[in-house]
Amino acid sequence: MTTRPILLFVSFAACLGLSIAQPSFAQEPRTAGTQPVQSDESDFEDTYKQLNLFGDVFERVRAQYVDEMTDKELIETAINGMLTSLDPHSAYLNEESFSDMQVRTRGEFGGLGIEVTMENGLVKVVSPIDDTPAYEAGIQAGDYIVEIDGEAVMGLTLSDAVEKMRGKVGTDIDLVVRREGLADPIDITITRDVIRIRSVRHHIEKDSIGYVRITTFNQNTDEAVKAAVDEMKKELGNKLTGFVLDLRNNPGGLLDQAIAVSDAFLDKGEIVSTRGRSEDDTKRDNASSGDIADGLPIVVLINGGSASASEIVAGALQDHKRGIILGTQSFGKGSVQTVIPLPGHGAMRLTTARYYTPSGRSIQAKGIEPDIIVEPAKIETLAVRRFSESDLRGALDSGKEDDKPANDNAEEAEGDEEEKPVDYQLLRAIDLLSGLSLYKGSAMQEE
Repeated sequence: MTTRPILLFVSFAACLGLSIAQPSFAQEPRTAGTQPVQSDESDFEDTYKQLNLFGDVFERVRAQYVDEMTDKELIETAINGMLTSLDPHSAYLNEESFSDMQVRTRGEFGGLGIEVTMENGLVKVVSPIDDTPAYEAGIQAGDYIVEIDGEAVMGLTLSDAVEKMRGKVGTDIDLVVRREGLADPIDITITRDVIRIRSVRHHIEKDSIGYVRITTFNQNTDEAVKAAVDEMKKELGNKLTGFVLDLRNNPGGLLDQAIAVSDAFLDKGEIVSTRGRSEDDTKRDNASSGDIADGLPIVVLINGGSASASEIVAGALQDHKRGIILGTQSFGKGSVQTVIPLPGHGAMRLTTARYYTPSGRSIQAKGIEPDIIVEPAKIETLAVRRFSESDLRGALDSGKEDDKPANDNAEEAEGDEEEKPVDYQLLRAIDLLSGLSLYKGSAMQEE
């Protein structure tokens, strides 16, 4: 056999940061009745054997596989296989993928507009991004993508599936989706487009409640949230009674932005801790003084599409009792990925720690449980014939000739008005804030 495999695995060891220097041969001390401790020499020999195995397999594949593969393709596939076998979020990013990731964090990129993960061999939608082609086409959080342009997803890596969903702006992609509660799969065609993410939207509800919607955590989110709150405070003044912070279908994003947004509403205390493999890897982030909401009540909306950074914000506000969490259980993505550039070879995304809320709860695979569980629901207006005093035979009038029954034209008005879908979870949040406002106002009057 040629020396190529040996050169290969030595190079591969260097890429992994493995030391191939000669180890110390000093024996570990032993005591009677104990098992011998494995020496550094034994560790080195085991690693050497495994890398030699890798070199042998590489050479066999390179020489005998039915289709010719380049050395670069084989090495990248081997590295990606090693990383993706660890967990769904670790992966190798080639130069193109690394560049795409950097563009996405800046808030503009091309594609469908969905955040995905891999589960049971299928691509699972964490959440669609607001006002993107996937959102407009009806893709929902929790959907499983089983086919992409007629090709089965089963057997593909997440990177392969994502690559197939990418394409030229303006081109169509055909997806087959399975959705919980539906027996038959759904065929969905989506036209690719440039995705421009507006991470924060806001408006006034019921003339007194500030609504802030965060769709993702990119590098502009913190400043956008502060600007939105400041604008509504100036517009409403003393009429402002509270805020709704909508994190539904927010797939996450940058950790520092999640910390900054949490800090904006907290006056003190821990926001989140990240704990890695060793105690030295533990990091705690604390809030600085100042609350942009001035202590007004906050209701935070979450659902199964709320993941990662959005769960950090919800968990921090919940543990500090700064906000009431309303909706359904969040996604449960509580792991930290560190992107490590590999000069000349893209980067690797490696899971290096787990997130913990201020009270010490792990988010991973558990998510955030709402304080008030409100499932999404459809509200329908029932056509009920109501009787009042004016309907009784011989009923007295009000004494004013210009008074008319208020419901004379009710049916006509209802027929002219187009029925609009009602966001039941948001409605409940607004009702809750309105109730808190009334209670607070009543308490102040009694004092």
